[in-house]
Amino acid sequence: MKKSLFSILLIAVFSFGLVSCNQAQKMIDAADQITIKCDPEVLEVVAGNIDATVSVTFPPEYFLPKATLEVTPVILYVGGEAVGKPFTYQGEKITDNFKTVTRNGATITEKVHFEYVPGMEKCELVGRAKVYYKGNEYEYPADIKIADGANTTYMLADCEGSYHYLADGYQEVIPETAEAQIMYLINSSDVRNSELKSNDVKDFQEALKALANDDRREVKGTEIVAYASPDGPEALNNKLSANREKTAAKAFDKITKKLNTGEVSSRTIGEDWEGFQELVNNSNIEDKELILRVLSMYSDPNVREREIKNMSSVYSSLKTNILPQLRRARFITNVEYTNYTAEELADLVDNNIDVLDEPALLRAAANAKDIDAKIAIYKKAVDKYGTDKAKYNLGVAYLDKGDNNAAKNAFDKMAKKEGNCYNNVMGVLAMRAGKLDEASNWFSKVTCKHGKINQGTIDIFKGKYNDAATKLAGSGTHNETIAYLLTNQLDKAAETIKGNCPYCNYKKAIIAARKGDVNAYKAAMEIVNKNEKLADRATKDVEFLKFR
Repeated sequence: MKKSLFSILLIAVFSFGLVSCNQAQKMIDAADQITIKCDPEVLEVVAGNIDATVSVTFPPEYFLPKATLEVTPVILYVGGEAVGKPFTYQGEKITDNFKTVTRNGATITEKVHFEYVPGMEKCELVGRAKVYYKGNEYEYPADIKIADGANTTYMLADCEGSYHYLADGYQEVIPETAEAQIMYLINSSDVRNSELKSNDVKDFQEALKALANDDRREVKGTEIVAYASPDGPEALNNKLSANREKTAAKAFDKITKKLNTGEVSSRTIGEDWEGFQELVNNSNIEDKELILRVLSMYSDPNVREREIKNMSSVYSSLKTNILPQLRRARFITNVEYTNYTAEELADLVDNNIDVLDEPALLRAAANAKDIDAKIAIYKKAVDKYGTDKAKYNLGVAYLDKGDNNAAKNAFDKMAKKEGNCYNNVMGVLAMRAGKLDEASNWFSKVTCKHGKINQGTIDIFKGKYNDAATKLAGSGTHNETIAYLLTNQLDKAAETIKGNCPYCNYKKAIIAARKGDVNAYKAAMEIVNKNEKLADRATKDVEFLKFR
């Protein structure tokens, strides 16, 4: 029986489709002959992005001349998938504008890009392929694995920032002096009785008596210093000053009997040009600027005296008002005042805080262990004294607490919004808010070490790892270790890890894993696993892939 023409055509079409399907299927079945390489082999997150170069090698006779192959890169991760931009290849008889693969095969390189999404720290990069052949579409039955990923070690860096408190200015020991002086007549070294009974000497004696009953003050010694006024021959004045040293020492013994003056020493100055300059500078004497200019121009005492005497209009005033004050001997008792101890400051904060001056308040705040107590004392300093130092240190305390809004509010109230410290903390606030470019701009204005350290942190988050390692070198910070890990300087990274906490051991575990040191890895992980957050991270971290 003869077949109808329709049946013959139907069989022909079916047979042609079957042939087409078989040919397309051959490409799909031979997928294992395709070589795929990924650089990096393990995906890495850099500055919030995953970028890789994928090289695909098609063997000879693989690609059908009239086929088109579409490959879509996809990242599969816990919680979802991210689909990248497809790549399309064509056989040599296709005239579209895709990359051509001839019968002889080809190696084609593509760039893949994804934005990081939490969960991608444990993921796979795969390719989903389709063949288009003679009007039909044929899907590869399974995803083609390209790479594992993704390394997020840079995210171990913190953006807390480097900053410091301003020095409180508190002195634990304060040097003080009790002082008196006796005056001499011109060209004389005799001590007049009236000088020993002067109010200046009486006050000095009373001060020494009070020191005997003051537990906070200790006499460290006394110095007797004798002078001559710079008028007349220099040799005569030097001899006069030396004689006054001797008579002053005898007078001192008389007025300080039974008083504690510590070890006593004496010296002679000779002509007191320094005192002369100070008295003239603080006076309203006529032509004082000219006199001061002469002192600066000439160092020879004789020339100085001659030039000043030549100013006849003012010399008589100098003889009356200035020179007599320089014919003297001084008694200077050096005293050390022991300021409040840390314990005393803490007690005063609780019971009598109003007696504390600003340096004492700032020191009490610095000593406080509890951050809220520290903040409360700084607030008291701000309320009482209102200085930029107190406002700045209050802001820094809020930074330590992690209250960035309160910190900014404190810094905004500073009168002087400039300088290293202010610019640096503004950069820290911007960095904590993820505004890296703004933060970098602030840090560029900072010339102290904190600016450099913080710029290094910015470099980490921007993927400039070599720059970060250079800037953070020697900083002793957590981020210095991270920078060395990111540049694979494992020995340097190990040297910078100080301590044995879970975070320190997490970094030690990374180093051990990269070196293949199983024992060191296990030892580090025992401590890491004590921290729930780090233990969970470790189960997903590709740094430890070969040990899972």
